Amino acid sequence: MSSTLAKIAEIEAEMARTQKNKATAHHLGLLKARLAKLRRELITPKGGGGGGPGEGFDVAKTGDARIGFVGFPSVGKSTLLSNLAGVYSEVAAYEFTTLTTVPGVIRYKGAKIQLLDLPGIIEGAKDGKGRGRQVIAVARTCNLILIVLDVLKPLGHKKIIENELEGFGIRLNSKPPNIGFKKKDKGGINLTATCPQSELDAETVKSILAEYKIHNADVTLRSDATADDLIDVVEGNRVYIPCIYVLNKIDQISIEELDIIYKVPHCVPISAHHRWNFDDLLEKIWDYLKLVRIYTKPKGQLPDYTSPVVLPYSRTTVEDFCMKIHKNLIKEFKYTLVWGLSVKHNPQKVGKDHTLEDEDVIQIVKK
Repeated sequence: MSSTLAKIAEIEAEMARTQKNKATAHHLGLLKARLAKLRRELITPKGGGGGGPGEGFDVAKTGDARIGFVGFPSVGKSTLLSNLAGVYSEVAAYEFTTLTTVPGVIRYKGAKIQLLDLPGIIEGAKDGKGRGRQVIAVARTCNLILIVLDVLKPLGHKKIIENELEGFGIRLNSKPPNIGFKKKDKGGINLTATCPQSELDAETVKSILAEYKIHNADVTLRSDATADDLIDVVEGNRVYIPCIYVLNKIDQISIEELDIIYKVPHCVPISAHHRWNFDDLLEKIWDYLKLVRIYTKPKGQLPDYTSPVVLPYSRTTVEDFCMKIHKNLIKEFKYTLVWGLSVKHNPQKVGKDHTLEDEDVIQIVKK
């Protein structure tokens, strides 16, 4: 393990002292690929004796979405969590240990949202130290990450946390790079770019892929991509998670400073202790989660507006809705009546491929 860390340090040092220009771009690309490979080794260790049981940091996924809280000690994560969960929650007393997180569930607009405190993600977690690795595994399953920062010393912390998260393949507030990548059995490396590239050329692409022992592949660059983008696609284990920066302790700054903070993108200033601006934070969380609520209507009754079925925005067809309720439902499915924004007529008869919108009302007719 230590040798891997040493190698990483060595490569990072070399990257730091290499000037960035056209001539060195190729070399830097290679180094980046090597770095990504070493990082991956740290996160997914070579099959060894296998850790014994009792190491669990797995949190059962409950609710419709889960949010991870990341931050340095003493920025008020716990206060924020217990106040959020205390004000809006159904969970009352839970054992709170920093090793296994079993934090609150809040109900917001009918959706159950699980809040997780991700402890100790900071101190060199991506180097596989401590419990870092399990924490990361949980972080990667979150639908949204809240980075809690102290408003008095935010920027240094923000960089460190972002670096750690990037280090284990979590990309914040970004879209997957628009690169097509397909391995083949023969035919060499085939590079097509649909727009001018400022960083990658055939040579660099070849050498990055060679580092992964890939010598035959089709690569399509559909946007101006960087070496990092290409590596992300080849590694294929990146997750793209939206992220909100929560600036805590705003009770300690002036109104003028607050105005400036409000202009920062992806940022919400709050005071966990005084419970200021929580509604703003919840609104923003809701925006970023992009959940879709579907109300059910039994035949001949009014729709049930109290407990919607909540779907993630990527999967909102009628079929997904059925699967969420019970997997046998789709077998008995005849057609569906839908009221709401996704249809032209109210109600409208639709099949199982119809895409639903937020707050639609649905009635399923079985065979």
